[in-house]
Amino acid sequence: MTKLKLWGRPSSAHTQLVLLALAELGRDYDLTLASATMGSTGHVAKGNKAFGVVDTPEYLAINPNGTIPTIDDDGFILWESNAIVQYLGMSCDPELFYGNDHKTFVSASRWMIWADNELMRPMHHYVKHTIRFPDEMRDAAVASQSREALIKAMAIVDGQLGKTSYIAGDSWSMGDIPMTIRVHRWKLLAIDAPALPNVERYYEQIKSRPAFDSIADPNMHIAG
Repeated sequence: MTKLKLWGRPSSAHTQLVLLALAELGRDYDLTLASATMGSTGHVAKGNKAFGVVDTPEYLAINPNGTIPTIDDDGFILWESNAIVQYLGMSCDPELFYGNDHKTFVSASRWMIWADNELMRPMHHYVKHTIRFPDEMRDAAVASQSREALIKAMAIVDGQLGKTSYIAGDSWSMGDIPMTIRVHRWKLLAIDAPALPNVERYYEQIKSRPAFDSIADPNMHIAG
C-alpha cells in the first residue's frame, strides 16, 4: 500500500479527523503543514505567520476551496474531512469503521454530520473568543452563546451514550472519530456545565484506544 499524502495542520479539528482515522487503520502518511489561519507559533490574528500552501496554484489545483485537509491516495485526490474518513473506512477496513453494514454506515455518518454542525461550530467560536484571538478581538457575547450551545449539544450526546456504548451503537465506528475529538476538547476546555455521566464513561473508553494518542496532545486543541 502506497504512503498517503495529507495536507493540513495538527491543530485543525478537521485535520484531526483524518489523523485519528489513519491511526485507527495503522496507515502511514506524509503530512504537509498547510493553513491560512494558523502557523507554528499560533493564530494569524495575533500576528503569527500561517503555514500557507493553501493559496498556491499547486494546492488550488487539487482543492479549489483552499481548505484543509486534502489527501492524495495513490493519485486519488479527496477533500472534505468526513468524506475522507468515510473513504478510508470503505477502502481499508469497512468492518472496523461501520461493521460492513449499510445501516451502521448511515447512522455513523449522521453523527459525523451532526458533530460538525452542532459541536464543531460553537466549539470553534468558543476557542477563538477565549484562546486564539487577541484580547481586543474577543467577544464575550459570542463566547457565552457558544458555551450555551455546547452545553445543549453535549447533553444530547450524553443522552445517546445512555442508550449505546458508542455514538452509533454498541461497537466503535467511524462516528466515534469526530466525537472523540469533540469530547476530548470539551474535557480540555473544562467548561462549567451540568454533570454528563455517560460522556465521562465514554471518554474513558475512547482514551483507552491506542489511536487516541494521535490526537491526545492538548496543544493540538487549545493552543492559541
